[in-house]
Amino acid sequence: MNLRRAALPLCMSLLPACTEPQTGDTTAGGSTGAADPTTGGSTGAAVTDGGSGSGGDASTGGTTGGPPPPDSEVLTVFDKVVFYDGYAGLVDEPVPDGVIRHANSLVATRFGDDMIAKVQTTLTLGVVVGALCDNYDRIGAVNLALVPKGAQTYVPAEVDRIEVARFITPFMNLNKYPQTVPYQWDASNLVPILKDPELLADHDLWFELSIFGVPYAAQKEVSGCAGRIDTQLGSLLLYTDHAAPAPAFTELLPLAISQDFNNYAMGASDMIGTTRKTIQFSLPADSPNAQLVLITSNHGANDGGEEYIRRDHFVYVDGAQVLQYKPGRTSCEPFRKYNTQGNGIYGPSPRTDAEWQSFSNWCPGDIIDTRIIPWGAVKAGMHEFVIDVPDATFAAMQGNFPFSLYVQAE
Repeated sequence: MNLRRAALPLCMSLLPACTEPQTGDTTAGGSTGAADPTTGGSTGAAVTDGGSGSGGDASTGGTTGGPPPPDSEVLTVFDKVVFYDGYAGLVDEPVPDGVIRHANSLVATRFGDDMIAKVQTTLTLGVVVGALCDNYDRIGAVNLALVPKGAQTYVPAEVDRIEVARFITPFMNLNKYPQTVPYQWDASNLVPILKDPELLADHDLWFELSIFGVPYAAQKEVSGCAGRIDTQLGSLLLYTDHAAPAPAFTELLPLAISQDFNNYAMGASDMIGTTRKTIQFSLPADSPNAQLVLITSNHGANDGGEEYIRRDHFVYVDGAQVLQYKPGRTSCEPFRKYNTQGNGIYGPSPRTDAEWQSFSNWCPGDIIDTRIIPWGAVKAGMHEFVIDVPDATFAAMQGNFPFSLYVQAE
């Protein structure tokens, strides 16, 4: 696989079938994204299959009479790592062997050769968040960092990284059950990245888990949290098997990771006063099949904030609209059981579907959709990606739509 770096964009810093459809998606390419009400995790597949791929039938285990396919595997990447106050100075607390703490809200570990060898042709990401001393809803993410071969550590902002999953924690009281919430995403499009010998010749792959937390309310409201700054527990699991062929992508182009997207901050949009972001990039060769992988979520909890108003999002590639979506579930009730701390989002009693659809862009305790946008055959050269949310206002110049994007091509 070839790792490509983007040409300078107009506004850029370098930096997955679900059981319930997301209302407002009017084209293919959006993840349907709702979590399974019985587990709290998404069943995980995007609308597309993560890339058509033209590889051979990996599900047969080879030619007739060959060895059977390997058994499915569950790979533990992080196991109950403790996260701390995101606003405090870096803590000097122990981490598990092989884990480094970049920040109180961000840990990383090298995905070693032994783990890579166990990855088969499909991949599902699983995150489990446990309650500690943060009783509010927070944003979390799983990233993949491409680090120079042999490095013992790295500076996140100085290496290529892609965001592969995003989620929102519930309002959790560590003294009430359930004390954990699970999430899942179909991430089979990562298989060609994790298994590519050209990429691995020059890079080590590091998984990152990020959960931002703040303990100040829990210190006062949750018994046992006075004086504590530990906020959540986080685990990352990979589920892999041989049930379907792997995608055949050979090119990876990271374009943005958790980049600011709003209408009031310099560089967060094409122009102050607009919520439109343009990224120009170059593909080095013609491709018979390409896709874009997009993650956004709407935040802003102030009066009239963007978190509570559903907006149409429009995506264009080379001037043609390729996706229109409006974030938000039909209902957040499947996740009520994980919200063990009283809060104004869920309230004391169930809400109707209409009530949920009147204000919620996402559900505390649910995934944020990873939107895989099929692009098809693409010519080499310069291309332009645009995302536009024309009705966004960002009342009182507050709120943000953190934006991540990368391209995969055959």
